Amino acid sequence: MTHQEEIERLATALRISLGTTAFLAGADKFFNLLTDWEKYLSPVAEKALPVTPKTFMRGVGIVEMAVGAGILAGFERPVGYLASIWLLAITCNLLTKPDHLDVAVRDANLALEAYALAKLAELKRWSPALELGEEKLNELDELHRAS
Repeated sequence: MTHQEEIERLATALRISLGTTAFLAGADKFFNLLTDWEKYLSPVAEKALPVTPKTFMRGVGIVEMAVGAGILAGFERPVGYLASIWLLAITCNLLTKPDHLDVAVRDANLALEAYALAKLAELKRWSPALELGEEKLNELDELHRAS
């Protein structure tokens, strides 16, 4: 398996995982089937909001569905970085709620995975050139051994 194929395999796994998770979590902000999402909102943020927590969480849901759709559509690099920043912001919000530190840790890990997806997308662009360079190095190495 080439480096390009391995990078593509890893990126696909992360794309499917992160994309579907973000999209489904965003959609659930309208239904609260997975959980009552408002309970994760920081009291500090809740007081500062110009809208109700329910309306705010629906806005969050729209952003998360857009992020999930962007990742699933293959915009791994820009949306991966955006997702990473978004998840870090959610993590910071959750750190203000002692009852939800476990979720904060999971979201921090998801942020790292989104960052890894964005970096893999960069590698996918450069991998063919790197493999060509690797082939040339192997040829030179063989010539050196033969001499």
